[in-house]
Parts: sequence; structure tokens; C-alpha cells
Amino acid sequence: MSEPKSDLLQGTLDLLILKTLALEPLHGYGIAQRILAASRETLQVQQGSLYPALHRMQRKGLITSKWKESDSGRMTKIYSLTAAGRKQLGAELEQWERYSQSIAWVLQS
Repeated sequence: MSEPKSDLLQGTLDLLILKTLALEPLHGYGIAQRILAASRETLQVQQGSLYPALHRMQRKGLITSKWKESDSGRMTKIYSLTAAGRKQLGAELEQWERYSQSIAWVLQS
């Protein structure tokens, strides 16, 4: 029996998207699949959360997008990280490290 997919903690979706796009530009479905695979099939990003997050991040200038023809001949929107997005990723990674360490201290006490 497989484990149920986990819901993302509030505020972590942007971090996961930034980290995923730091590896390479991807389309929305590719982002969701990369997060699912990297989390060993435990973090499933729903379209209803992913696309609003991508649009919000694009408005903030953290990511950019362009239309590209896929191998199947269909047009797909490819997202990539901007310089501001790379800077934000660094800041969010530092914040996540502090946050997760603080939780670990509480759990160990």
C-alpha cells in the first residue's frame, strides 16, 4: 500500500518552485513532476495551487516565461528563474534552514 501524498506547508510552494527552476527551465507539469520525483513521491503539487503560484511569482519578477513548441508540436509555456528569483531562492533557503532547525530543537527537547 502506498503512502498518501502530503499537502505542502503554507509558504513552501514558492521555495520548491524556485529550487526546481534553479536546475533548469520547465513547463508547469514538469515542475510538478520534478517536485513529486524529488520528494520520493510524497509532495504532489496540484494544478490549482501551482499555476496561481507561478503567475504570482511572475508578477513579482522572480520567474519569467516564454512560449515554446514542444516535441509533440504543441505550444507550451516554459518558466525560468530571473536574477531576482535566484536572490529570493537564497533568502528563502536561509529562512527555511532557520525554521527547520528551530522545529528540530523543539522536537528534541
